[in-house]
Amino acid sequence: MIASFGMYDMPHLRDAHDRYWAGIRTALGYGPDQLNRGGDPWTEWQSPDLLLAQTCGLPFRIRLHEKVTLVGTPDYDLPDCPTGHYFSYLIRRRDDPRSLAELSKLGVMAFNDPLSQSGWAAPLAHLEERNLKPRKTLQTQAHIESIRTVLNGQADFAAIDALTLLLWAAEDSDAAAYLDAFDRTVPTPALPYITALERDPKPIFDSIATAVSNLTHEDRCALRLKGIVNLPPSAYLAFPIPPAP
Repeated sequence: MIASFGMYDMPHLRDAHDRYWAGIRTALGYGPDQLNRGGDPWTEWQSPDLLLAQTCGLPFRIRLHEKVTLVGTPDYDLPDCPTGHYFSYLIRRRDDPRSLAELSKLGVMAFNDPLSQSGWAAPLAHLEERNLKPRKTLQTQAHIESIRTVLNGQADFAAIDALTLLLWAAEDSDAAAYLDAFDRTVPTPALPYITALERDPKPIFDSIATAVSNLTHEDRCALRLKGIVNLPPSAYLAFPIPPAP
């Protein structure tokens, strides 16, 4: 069986994620002893051996919704955000006073992946609502790399998953001090938990709820995790598919 929390499994959070998974496994009564790390996410997401993983909303609605079973949606501690949702912060360097319009027309927008809701779909929709579009883009493969390209001047702005930015900033406050989260996108459903197509999701959902409630205060705060909620697949499928870069 496969279990993975790769989307937010930063090095400084691996121990907390291990304890979180141990709680799920204990409540469920079965599952792998350890989380999978370093595997190909698309292979894991589509494997018949998948017990639990987290994907992004855009891959779910484009490719996965008919190939996996939705378990539930984690509810994170994010400022001014509806239950079970998240958003993207638009970031620039703190010494860069340019507006979003100026950045989009004259600068470079870093993005992690064209199949990222937070890094690509959300900022495109945000710009389109303002009759803007990025003049030039730079693909980085990961949100943390997008942050670094803005910090080192390779890019001028980027849209970063709010949870990723807050988790990263908690660990690297010195670097975070050089960034300005100057805008935010409309909230969309948070990154869903999924299991294999033929697997019953209810025992997994209940085990996650139990594990979250049993987390220590320190682990719950470190992961910014409040619980799990039931959002239907239609909540994810309702959003448009963005154009490719």
